Amino acid sequence: MLEVLRGSWALLLGMLLLMLGNGLQSTLLGVRGAIEGFSALEMSVVMSAYFAGFLGGSRLAPELIRRVGHVRVFAALGSLISATLILYAAVLDPWAWAGFRVIVGFCFSGVYVTAESWLNNSASNENRGKALSLYMVVQMAGIVAAQGLLNLGDAAGYTLFVIASVLVSVAFTPILLSVTPAPVFEATKPMSLRTLVRASPLGAVGMLLSGGIFAAMFGMSAVYGTQAGLSVPQISAFVSAIFAGGLVCQYPIGWLSDRTDRRRLIAALAGGAGLAMLLPLLAPPSFPALLALAFVLGGATNPLYALLMAHTNDFLAREDMASASGGMIFLNGVGAVTGPLVLGWAMDRMGPDAFFGYVALMLVATGGYALWRMTRRARVALSDQGTYAPVLPTVSPVAVELTQEIAAERAQEGDSPGQTAQAVDKAEKS
Repeated sequence: MLEVLRGSWALLLGMLLLMLGNGLQSTLLGVRGAIEGFSALEMSVVMSAYFAGFLGGSRLAPELIRRVGHVRVFAALGSLISATLILYAAVLDPWAWAGFRVIVGFCFSGVYVTAESWLNNSASNENRGKALSLYMVVQMAGIVAAQGLLNLGDAAGYTLFVIASVLVSVAFTPILLSVTPAPVFEATKPMSLRTLVRASPLGAVGMLLSGGIFAAMFGMSAVYGTQAGLSVPQISAFVSAIFAGGLVCQYPIGWLSDRTDRRRLIAALAGGAGLAMLLPLLAPPSFPALLALAFVLGGATNPLYALLMAHTNDFLAREDMASASGGMIFLNGVGAVTGPLVLGWAMDRMGPDAFFGYVALMLVATGGYALWRMTRRARVALSDQGTYAPVLPTVSPVAVELTQEIAAERAQEGDSPGQTAQAVDKAEKS
C-alpha cells in the first residue's frame, strides 16, 4: 500500500479534493433549490441532468483524449467545472441549473477517465488491485467529508459555491504538476447489449435498477431532507450516513460474495434493505433512526454495483470481461438518468415519504428478480466464481474496465479455476 501511495499520492490527493467539491455541490444544490422554491420535480430534472452528462462524457471523453491528449483535456474540463460551479449561485433558475449539471457531469466523466488512466499507468501488475481499492476509498471518503463542508457557510449565499469551485480548481494542481507521464489511452471494443443480457440477465437488469437507486441517493437525498424539514446539519449528516454505509460495507460484502451464491446475496441484500426502507412509511422515524436507515441504504446499494458486476463475470469468458464493462455502464447510466425523474414526480405528489417508497420498490424489485433468476439457471460452483473487486457507480469506464481486467487476471492465475469459456457454456445450458 505504501508503494501505491508513493507512486500515486498526487493523483489520490487531487481526486480527494475533486470529490469534496463534487459531493458538496450535489448536496448544496438540493438545499439551495428548496430555499429558492424549486419543486421536487424541478430538482429531479437538475439532478438527472448530471447523470445524462456523465453518460455522454463516458462516450465522448475518450475521443477528446485521443485528439488532444490527457493533459489538455484534464485542464480544460477542470476549468469548466470550476467556472460552472460559480454560475449556480449567479443564475437561480432550475432549467439553467439543469444545463449546468449536464456540463458538470460531462466534465467529471472526462476527468475520471483521465485520472483513472493515469492511475492504471502508474500502478504495476502486482499492486494494481490495491491501487484501485485505495482510489475507491478516496472517492467515498471525499463524498462523506464533503457533507461537513455544508456547515461552513449559508446555503442561501455564495460562499459554499465558491468553496466548491476552489476545491475543484486546487485539485488539479498536484496532478498536473506531478512528474508522472501521460499514459497512452486505450479502450476495449464494447460487447453488445444483446450478448450481455444473454450472458447475465440478472447482471443487466440489476445494473439498470441499481443506477436508478444510486442516482436517487446521490441526487435526491438532500431534496428529501429539505422536504422532510431537516436542518442543514441534519441533512449533511443524513447524506454522510448513506455514503459512510457504502464505504464501511463494501469490503465485508465483497468477502462474503466470494464465499456464497452471489444471487442469494443480491436477493438478501436488496430485498432486506428494501423491506427496511418501508419502515418510515409505517411510522415517522426519529433522527437517529433516520441515520441508521441511511447507513443501511448506502451499505446495501453501493456494494450492489460491484456485486452485480462480479456476478456477470461468473458467466463470461476471461477475454470478454473487459468488453462487457461498456454495456454495464450504459445500463447503469440509463437507470441513473431516469431514476431521479421518477422519484421527483412521486415526491411532488406524495411528499418526502416517496423517497423511501421509491428506493424500497427498486430494491425489492432487484431482490425479487434475483430470486426468480435462481429458478431459471443453476448456480455457479464456488470454485468457478470469479473474485469480487470493489468498484463504485461514480467511476468512469476506465476504472470499470480495469476492474474487469483484474478479475480476468485473477481467474487466469487460478484464483477461480473454472472461470473459462467451457464453464460459461455449461452454465448457459443449465
